[in-house]
Amino acid sequence: MDKNIQNGLIFIIILFILAGIKLNSDSKHATTLNTLYTGKIEDVHKILIQEGQDAIELYKDNETWKIAGNDTLEVRENKISNFFDNVLTAGSETLVSNNSEKWDTFSVGDSTGMHLAIINNEDVTIGYYVFGRSKKDWSHNYVRYDNKPEVYLTNTSIIHHINTRDVFWGEIPKPIEIPQDSLNSKLDTLNNF
Repeated sequence: MDKNIQNGLIFIIILFILAGIKLNSDSKHATTLNTLYTGKIEDVHKILIQEGQDAIELYKDNETWKIAGNDTLEVRENKISNFFDNVLTAGSETLVSNNSEKWDTFSVGDSTGMHLAIINNEDVTIGYYVFGRSKKDWSHNYVRYDNKPEVYLTNTSIIHHINTRDVFWGEIPKPIEIPQDSLNSKLDTLNNF
């Protein structure tokens, strides 16, 4: 075989090896999106949120969401919709740490994070997450799952959709308005007796 052809083949083989190494290296650093909650939305019957000493429990009574321990506020439908549309469908993408000793660095420690538990109708936890605020990027948060050591960066900001205050989730029911015409006709009826 000609020396030039032999050198050309060696050069091509080296290029293929280098390209394979580069692709393998890139795939290790690639961002993959994993949805936080992979179950069915209709399986969620209770939402527990805790931050520090503050906590709130939202539960589903038939088809109506209620705030545990609060019978004066009605749950705002838009808050529940935002929760399901923006929190549970959000994803984690970039692994930032796999060392549980660094949880507090990312504000996802037991005392520094915002805890979210998703519970089904049999009182079984079907999702547990701890969120932390990113000090560098307000459009993302940190998240860890259960007690796994890995901490990920979320693909969107989640923390502003969850809160431990009852007035965040609920509002005082609006009084039922009776049209003036209807009220007058009822008064007329009563006056005729």
